This record gives sequence, C-alpha cells and structure tokens, in this order.
Amino acid sequence: MERTETPADLAPWVEYHWTLAWDLPEHTAYPSAVIPHPACNLTVEHGAARAAAGGEVVLVTGVTTRRFEVEVTGSGWVHGVKLRPGGLVALTGADARAWVDRTAPAAELLPRGVLDVLAGLAPGTPAADATKVAAAAVRPLVPETVDPAHNRLLHLVEAMLGDRTLLRVDDVAERHGLSRRALERLFARYVGVGPKWVLARYRMHDVVTVLDSGYDGSMADLAAAHGWYDQAHFARDFTALVGVPPSSYRRA
Repeated sequence: MERTETPADLAPWVEYHWTLAWDLPEHTAYPSAVIPHPACNLTVEHGAARAAAGGEVVLVTGVTTRRFEVEVTGSGWVHGVKLRPGGLVALTGADARAWVDRTAPAAELLPRGVLDVLAGLAPGTPAADATKVAAAAVRPLVPETVDPAHNRLLHLVEAMLGDRTLLRVDDVAERHGLSRRALERLFARYVGVGPKWVLARYRMHDVVTVLDSGYDGSMADLAAAHGWYDQAHFARDFTALVGVPPSSYRRA
C-alpha cells in the first residue's frame, strides 16, 4: 500500500492517491477491512474481481456507511483517487445519495475520454506515475467556477475533523452560524449522509487511534470523551465498524 500526494491544483477535490498491490500464494486469502470515511473513491482495479465491476476496471465507490471489507486473493493491482467529501458531486454533479454504499462502473458518471485515460493504467505502474496519469484524467472534470457550497462543506468538515470539542450536530451548526436543517441539507447534497454520521465516524477514528496508543482507562470514559453517553451504544457502533468489541480490540 502506498499513498501519493495529489497535485496542488486538484487539492480542493482530491485528498490523495493510493496504490495497492498484492501477490499471494495459491489457496491463500487475506481479509482486508477499512473504517469508512465520508468520501468517495475513483479506482482502477486489476485482479480485484469485485462483482459490482461488471467486467469494467474503472469504478466509483460512494460513501460507505459500513465497514468496507474485501477478501484479497491471487495477485492484483489497484490505483485509487480518494476524493474529498463532496468531491464527486462537485466534479460530476452526481447525486451523492444515489452512491451511498454502492460501487459501480465509472462509465455511469464519467465521460469516455476520462475513462479511456484511466483504463490505460496497467498493473505494476509505479505509484508516482499512476498518480500523474490519474490526475491528468481527472483534471478536465474540474469546474470553471468555484462552488461556494462545496467550499463551505469542506470548511465544515475540516472543523469537524480538527476540533475534538465538536461532539454534536448542534455544536457544529451553532459554531458556524447555520441552522441544523441547513447543515443537514448541505451534507445530504454533497456527501449523501448526514452530519451526525460524519461526526460519529471521525470520533470513531479518534477512538481507534487512542486505543492504538495504549489507552488503559475505562471504556465508559473513552466513550463519553468522544461523544457517546451510552456505553452500550458505543460498543455496538464500535463493533459494527471495527469488527470486534472495543475491549477485545484493546486486548489484541
């Protein structure tokens, strides 16, 4: 797995690029799971053999509300463009809600010229070279004028990610001078899920980071510090997204 930075001119829409390559012995499977982010991915996949691909290699995966799981076998190579929250909508005009928990051929959204460039990426292409090609393919999608609503969304998401004191949707709305309804409409339009879900996912990433750093306090305190006031609810959310209860994750 290798990450590469996106060119500066694409940064308002693309967060980074990632390249994944694998080569496993016969009869060996590797389960891979990722805690979801409120973002879409544009991928070129060789060897992943996902049923949703329909034989195509260029795919779009919308915001995933569940833990993203895939079983890796054989050999393969994937180059991905991780878009910023709302990036898919800002670049293509897509309905974000129609892509939640969905992977489909990118031909549903992207013009043929973009698809042809991406489909030309061959397995084994060095990550830096693949990033240059993918960036060149995405660049024609950039709108001629700035979308102020998308800019506002990015500002809100940056605050939600960086300010750990924001634990409730009402906190975000009040901090930024918006009504809760206006905030929810903005997220529904550009992300496809509500601000409450986004806050919960970011705080869950924080929880996992704290546990990884060797946290030895009570789970009740950990849950409360990150916005869960019901420990049972926290345990259910953690298990659904990480795959095991928080206490088992810490022991492991």
